[in-house]
Amino acid sequence: MQNPSFTVQMPEVRNSAVVFASPHSGSSYPDWFVKASLLDSHTIRSSEDAFVDQLFDCVPHFGAPLLKAHAPRAFLDLNRSQDELDPALIEGVRKIGHNPRVASGLGVIPRVVANGRPIYYGKMTRAEAHQRIETYWRPYHLALQNLLTESRTSFGRAILVDCHSMPREAVTSGLRPGSRRPEIVIGDRFGAAAHTEIVDEVAAAFEDEGFAVARNSPFAGAYVTQTYGRPARGQHAVQIEIDRSLYMDEAKITPHEGFGVLKARLAKVVRKIADIGRLEREPLAAE
Repeated sequence: MQNPSFTVQMPEVRNSAVVFASPHSGSSYPDWFVKASLLDSHTIRSSEDAFVDQLFDCVPHFGAPLLKAHAPRAFLDLNRSQDELDPALIEGVRKIGHNPRVASGLGVIPRVVANGRPIYYGKMTRAEAHQRIETYWRPYHLALQNLLTESRTSFGRAILVDCHSMPREAVTSGLRPGSRRPEIVIGDRFGAAAHTEIVDEVAAAFEDEGFAVARNSPFAGAYVTQTYGRPARGQHAVQIEIDRSLYMDEAKITPHEGFGVLKARLAKVVRKIADIGRLEREPLAAE
């Protein structure tokens, strides 16, 4: 299934309740957007979870769907509510309460990229902001909820694994002397987004392959995890953050020699996570 906003890669036979998604690896930058930006075509990519969709492209081989965003994070952030509009960027938007993400320029349409570097010369109209949301945000989230609903219907539950990457520096500060730097951070909103047993199994899948795993610090999950994690309804959401330095040169935004090694290790992890969602029931065939 393909849409201007996303691609869904379906397995030949869907036999796992797990749904994998990559909302921040989109790299389809409109030419007009880059030309109108304060940033060059390289710097504007600094917020992107580059290549995460490629790291997880094995997912359909293990009976689960993979939802991949096309829109880049600097253009539209799919891990934000459609209502997180930034009055400092969008004309006619009033400030309502205090939202730290919006205040820092990281609303649904970001005002800045990594390290607070501004994207735009001035403000955009509210009509332009809503057009982006209607064209990219709504279709992506509709597709995501449809996949989760299909899992609940066919398997009795749904497990979302939301895949991200994090800068190395995000997990180097605050480490105790002699402690191992986390390579994977699992976020479940401190237990609110998924049953503990599921999160334990996801963590074990990474740990079994030798990864250093932390939970909820420094990333506990944002809009997607908070919105789609409904354990009481049989719908669980777990956010995965991978240390970018394991597979790419962060300054150049290019894969390095560790990319293939990490991808092979993650394939083993994906298989184990997909197994969490298997039941002895008639599988849902891919359309």
